[in-house]
Amino acid sequence: MSAPNIVWFKRDLRVRDHEPLQRAAAMGSVLPLYVIEVELWRQKDMSARHWQWLRARLQTLDQELRERGAALTILRGDIIEIFHKLHAELGIKAVYGHEEIGNSWTYARDRRVAAWLRQRGIPWEQSSQDGVQRGLKDRDRWQAQRDRFMRLQIAEAPATLCGIQPPLGSIPTTQLPSAEDLDLDEPLLEQHIPVATPAAAHAQLQQFIREKQQHYLAGMSSPRTAFRTCSRLSPYLALGIYSTRQSVQELAAAQRLRSSRGLSALQARLAWRGHFMQKFEDEPRIEHENLQRALDGLRESEFDRTRFDAWSCGETGFPLVDACMRSLQATGWLNFRMRAMLVSFSSYALWLHWREPALHLARLFLDYEPGIHYPQVQMQAGTTGINALRIYNVTKQAQELDPEGTFLRQWLPELAALPAPWIQQPWLLPRETARRYNVELDRDYPSPIVSLAVATRQARTRIYAARRASAAREEAEQILQRHGSRKRNRLPRSKPEETKQLSLF
Repeated sequence: MSAPNIVWFKRDLRVRDHEPLQRAAAMGSVLPLYVIEVELWRQKDMSARHWQWLRARLQTLDQELRERGAALTILRGDIIEIFHKLHAELGIKAVYGHEEIGNSWTYARDRRVAAWLRQRGIPWEQSSQDGVQRGLKDRDRWQAQRDRFMRLQIAEAPATLCGIQPPLGSIPTTQLPSAEDLDLDEPLLEQHIPVATPAAAHAQLQQFIREKQQHYLAGMSSPRTAFRTCSRLSPYLALGIYSTRQSVQELAAAQRLRSSRGLSALQARLAWRGHFMQKFEDEPRIEHENLQRALDGLRESEFDRTRFDAWSCGETGFPLVDACMRSLQATGWLNFRMRAMLVSFSSYALWLHWREPALHLARLFLDYEPGIHYPQVQMQAGTTGINALRIYNVTKQAQELDPEGTFLRQWLPELAALPAPWIQQPWLLPRETARRYNVELDRDYPSPIVSLAVATRQARTRIYAARRASAAREEAEQILQRHGSRKRNRLPRSKPEETKQLSLF
C-alpha cells in the first residue's frame, strides 16, 4: 500500500470549495483526518457548546466523505505524536490543509507541526481561506487581492476518493467523546443548535436572499428583530462548513438578478470579516495585549471581580445588558450591535480590562472566530488607538431598540409584568407602581451596579487623557498605517463619531 496523502481538517469542515481535499485526491490515496487535541480544549476560550457544534459537524462530514469512498479518521491526542505514529505505520506522502486563523495555541501548534514535517521531508501544502494572506507585507493591495480570491472558481467536491481502509496498522480510531469526556463542564445548548450540514447553510443563505434581505438593514440592530432578519451564517463560516467564497458568489449572483441594499450590506460585512481576520493574522498578539501599548495599565490593576461576575451572569441591574447576556447564554448567538454593547458596557461603565470579558464571550459564541473576536473586542474597549470610542447609553438603547420591552420580557421574566417605560429602567419605579406589579428591586431584580452617567463620564475622561499623550498619538499613527482601512487616511477626532464596524450576521 502506498503512503497516503493526509487531509488535515481543522476549521474547514466541508468537501466543496476545499482545495486541499481536491489536490490530495488528485495525488493518490487520501486519509481524511481530524484530531481531537485535548490540550486545545483546555484553553480558556473553548467551551462545551463549541464541542457540541463541532461534534455534530464531524458526524455529518464523515457521512459526506464515506459517500465518496473515504471515511473521516478521528484520533485523539497530540498532533505530533499522531503524525509520528501514522508515519511509522503507513508512511505520510504529504499533508494538505487550510491555513488556520486560530488562537495563540493553534499558532504555536502549527509551528511545531511545520518543524516536525520539515525535519522528515514531508510536504505540508496549505491553502488560504477567506482571502487572508500569511506574511502580508503591504495592506494597500489586500482588498483587491481578496476580491480576486473570492472570484476564483469554486472547487467541486471530489466525486470519488481513494480512501485508506481501517485498521490503520496498530493505531486505534476514536469514538467521538462527549463534552464531559473532554472535561468541558459548562452547560450545553438545549436548543438553537443549527443543523450541521452545508445544505442547511445553503438554505439559510437562500432564505436570506429570498426574504430576509428586505428587512436586514432595518432589523439587524435590535435584538428583538435580529434573530429573524440576520443571515445566521456565522456558525457555518466559523467551522468552515460553508466557505466565505461560496457565500460571496451566491450573493453576487443574486445581486446581478436584482439589486438590493440588503444583499450589498451582507456582501460588505463578509468583506469586513476578512479585513478583521487579516488584521488578526498580521498582529496575533492582540489576543492577549492591547493593540495600543500606550494604554497598558489603564484598567488592568482595577479589575473588579464582583462587577465582572454580575456582568457575566446578566445581573447588572441594566435590563438590556442583562437580557442580552442571558439570551446569549441560552442561544449561543447575539447580533453585532448588542455584542458591541456588552463589551462597551464592561469596558467603560464597569471599567473592566477587556481580556476576561473577551474570554467569557468567546466561550458563549457558537460562532466564535478568534480573527474577528479579538480585533472587535479591542475596538469596542477603546484599545486600538485608531477607532472612535463607542460608549453606549444602555438605557437609551433599550428604549430605542426594544420600545415595547418585548425582548426584555422574554429574557427577564422577573420584570415581565412591567410595562414600558418601567421595564427599561425599573430603578425609576414609583412605590405604588412597584406594589401594583409586585416587583421589588434587590428582591426580584438587582439595582444598577453603577451610576451609568458617572461611570461613563469618568471612563471617557481617563481614556481620552491617555490617548492624547504624545507617545500614544505617535503609536496610533503607526497602528493606522499598519491596520487601518485604506478608505481612511486620518485618525478620528477626539469627539466620538460613528465608525464603520463589522456585523456578525
